[in-house]
Amino acid sequence: MNRRYLIEITNYSNWVDNIIIKWLEHITDQQWDKEIASSFNSVAKTALHIVSAKKVWIDFWKNTPNPCYLSSEFAGTKNELIEIWKKTMDDYKEFIENYPVENYPKTISFKVREEEWHMEFAQTVLHQNNHADYHRGQLVTMLRQAGFTGFSNTDFATYVSIKT
Repeated sequence: MNRRYLIEITNYSNWVDNIIIKWLEHITDQQWDKEIASSFNSVAKTALHIVSAKKVWIDFWKNTPNPCYLSSEFAGTKNELIEIWKKTMDDYKEFIENYPVENYPKTISFKVREEEWHMEFAQTVLHQNNHADYHRGQLVTMLRQAGFTGFSNTDFATYVSIKT
């Protein structure tokens, strides 16, 4: 795994998040909170999960003693979550850009439902990005079901073609 690749997928992830944030800024509170069958039963809960996961991975990478599980404590508005999301994107980019390449193979330890897990740093970055893509796909389906239609393409190929 090399620095260029991890920075590229980080930039792509943040690019997609910015697009989704623009979509979310255009939906109503009813669309935001509408119950829809999925892993998380509303656009609000799915967006919160995406932000929470990105935020907690930064804490795992920094070996923060008490990682922030935002999804278990957040009770704010859509706009407040969007502000946290934007800050988390900045933190994510800054962390990945400054993480030493020689530490890419180092093990990151974290807990999943009280079970200790271990992965190489570079693997965790890939996991975080794949996890976000999975739930962003769910978010698109949920937004469609809530009546939102203002979508744009978020494929990696689109990102690359726009960037170059």
